Amino acid sequence: MYSSTPNLSTTWDSTDLVVYDDEEIQIRPILLRGTPGSTGFACGFFCNGNCTSYLFVVYIVETDDASDIMSYDLLEFAQVIWSANRDYPVRFGAKLNFTATGNLVLQDVDGSIVWTTNTTGKAVGMNLTDAGNLVLFDVNSSVVWQSFDYPTDCLVMGQRLYQGQQLIPSVSSTNWAAQEGLFSLQVTDQALIASVGSNQNQFIYYYGMNFGNETNKERKYITFLNGSLSFDEPGGPDSYIRIPEASSAQYIKFMPDGHLKVFKWQAVVADLLTNAVYGECTYPLVCGRNAICSSYQQCSCPVSSSPRIDYFRAVNDRQPNLGCSAITPLACNATQDQVFISLQHVTIPGYLPQDMYGVSMETCKQACANNCSCKAAVFDPEYGICFLLYEISALVSINRDTSTFIKAQNVKSTPQIPKKKSRPAVAVITSIIGSFLVVGIFIASIIRKLRPGTQVEEEYIDVVPGLPTRFTHEELKTATDNFSKKIGQGGFGLVFEGTLEDDSKIAVKRLDGLGHVNKSFLAEVESIGSIHHVNLVRLRGFGAWKAQRFLVYDFMSNGSLDKWIYHGVREQILKWECRRKIILDIAKGLEYLHEDCMQKIIHLDIKPQNILLDTDFNAKVSDFGLSKLIDRDERQVMTRMRGTPGYMAPEWLSSVITEKVDVYSFGVVLLEILCGRKNFDRSQPEESCHLLSVFQKCWEQGALLDIVDKYSEDMQTRGQEVVEMMKVASWCLQTNFTRRPSMSVVVKVLEGVMNVESNLDFNFTDPRLQNKAVEHERDLTPVLASALSGPR
Repeated sequence: MYSSTPNLSTTWDSTDLVVYDDEEIQIRPILLRGTPGSTGFACGFFCNGNCTSYLFVVYIVETDDASDIMSYDLLEFAQVIWSANRDYPVRFGAKLNFTATGNLVLQDVDGSIVWTTNTTGKAVGMNLTDAGNLVLFDVNSSVVWQSFDYPTDCLVMGQRLYQGQQLIPSVSSTNWAAQEGLFSLQVTDQALIASVGSNQNQFIYYYGMNFGNETNKERKYITFLNGSLSFDEPGGPDSYIRIPEASSAQYIKFMPDGHLKVFKWQAVVADLLTNAVYGECTYPLVCGRNAICSSYQQCSCPVSSSPRIDYFRAVNDRQPNLGCSAITPLACNATQDQVFISLQHVTIPGYLPQDMYGVSMETCKQACANNCSCKAAVFDPEYGICFLLYEISALVSINRDTSTFIKAQNVKSTPQIPKKKSRPAVAVITSIIGSFLVVGIFIASIIRKLRPGTQVEEEYIDVVPGLPTRFTHEELKTATDNFSKKIGQGGFGLVFEGTLEDDSKIAVKRLDGLGHVNKSFLAEVESIGSIHHVNLVRLRGFGAWKAQRFLVYDFMSNGSLDKWIYHGVREQILKWECRRKIILDIAKGLEYLHEDCMQKIIHLDIKPQNILLDTDFNAKVSDFGLSKLIDRDERQVMTRMRGTPGYMAPEWLSSVITEKVDVYSFGVVLLEILCGRKNFDRSQPEESCHLLSVFQKCWEQGALLDIVDKYSEDMQTRGQEVVEMMKVASWCLQTNFTRRPSMSVVVKVLEGVMNVESNLDFNFTDPRLQNKAVEHERDLTPVLASALSGPR
């Protein structure tokens, strides 16, 4: 039996624990607030991981439907939104005491006081509100202490963040201690800012939601509302960040990497600080210190040119995101040996408080040279702005006329020992040995090329720039337990589950064969080897051994989309909100490929089997083996027919393609998600085998809801929303590719800021492409060449 308003002189200890997930999570509920069968809030002792220490926290909880709200048990999905002792965890047996004098005290097992509200003589009662606020109140029911006044890394719906308060992220997902001195989010008297560092080293990477009037300036807070993060209450001026509306289970969390994300349970529904210009490069330390983040989200060390001199080296060659270190550290007593590495079109994706205006480039450089603590100067000639960097935590390549000058310590060259003149006999012997070596290498190369079943892997791999990590064959054998756990097959080979030494899960795609494999390998690596986006499956690295090629990806625990939407193979029925989120994720991934990369990337094989889902059902586009890179000035290209029948746009018949072929395929996938069936399904009556034909008839008859997934009850109740989504699919399925929207427009429509084109052609079918889909289905082996049986 739990209480919601305990009396004075009440003590709780951390021994009576509820255990979930094989002791991965242990909870000792103390106060509960909520409605049975829905979401609510609770507070109590909580541990996550090895459970050697505990925190006193407030968390979102899902309850069962017991009739007595005070005795119901807790279910899974507990999400911590506040903690009292994040930096000072206690041990098993610690006690929380609401003393007779009105003080709330947390004591460790040895009796030492770890945390207290300091409310002696003030509080007479304690309550956990419906909003998730832990409150101590006096005899007049006035608040004398509340957890909302001491935010950690989260905000819940209705909570305010006042000027003077900060959100500080945890060190990591497993270490919940505050990341002091690194990232912070706070309200100033001008705006909401996100920054890294402090004082002289503070770098501001987000400055937004400016106060628009004096009234706002007097408030000096922001509020997390349902649908926005705002400086105003509902109905006020529109200084806000829009957020998808949701239930009270939604919360905002400031992440260890500087992102500000909106969650519903463990699923991310929005990322609030992303800058469209810089993408992931917006965030400091995304590439570590002293490194440059390119427009592809590729990390590299700064290098001088003319002549090329390496002043920095990667901390870890296999993990370029860990940053770079100076080969020779800067020394204030040797400034005469310091030089500047000049980098053009490189800047910072934010600003520093100590910037200078209206100065020249030389003045900017000299200011850094004269300051021993300065490590770099960034100059913007358009406005004459100079930034002095005391820590290099965020540099980004950009197509603008900006310059960055990084200070480096020059290494004095050691005097060369004069070489003795070689005797003629030595020269003759050397030349003979050299001749034998050349002949030997030539013969060995011929033998190796003629040897069956082998191939020089460097011939193909060395031409691929910017690969993240190269794994040896032994490393991949060890990670995959000798390729024993097959989880599917795709493209030109098999897919295996594996685990690296750091315990991170990977999926290894082994490509078997020769010429066609190298083409697929190079296409996939060239497409995504140097880009990163939250809705693209990340390529961790690659490998090669004899004629085999290996591609290493992040492991997607929920596998491919097809097994979640097709009747007969699906694992469970996806809710409408989850389907809508998956649709938006796919659209954002394609938008990035088409419009945000330096070279336009057309995927050419969008289908449910190539959409993977992570643990939180975030969708990620995968399998780039057929993709094509196109220069930005190319409107269309000629290429041979490729892709999967049933998802191929009509213009494939002319072999002239644009990125709109992906838009068409997206429309087919969108329709399959809404209808819960394949585009071509032999199990249906003959007149209903082709989904697009059925879709066309339903448009003509005004009966669109007749084809909505019949197994999804909540989709049946979202009739108007589903119909609006079908309009998006119709727009993407226009036979004339010039009438289809771009993926950026699709994203805007899905986010509710644009409307679907009203004058649409509802003739979606092309008999020639339908016949190819039928032939493709008939020719398939029992295991699809691109289908997965499990997660990858």
